[in-house]
Amino acid sequence: MVDILALVLHHEEQAVLVAVEKALAEGVATKTHVLNLLHRLIDGKTIGGPDIDTPQALILQREPEANVERYDGLRARTAGGHYAS
Repeated sequence: MVDILALVLHHEEQAVLVAVEKALAEGVATKTHVLNLLHRLIDGKTIGGPDIDTPQALILQREPEANVERYDGLRARTAGGHYAS
């Protein structure tokens, strides 16, 4: 709470108030989220813009898989037969 209040020392009070109100309206009342919204307001970036309709050419052809065994194969073994940590 103190960190949020201290933002008015570096930014316009009205901009901080708007960022806090938006964070509360979104149900994410964290310092990080307020800072993110505040910087978006200051930079003039769009908040809550329209949904983007992506073309069909951008659909994944092959879904990514979690393959943890692959990472074990990439790690180098030490002379003792144990993985390096």
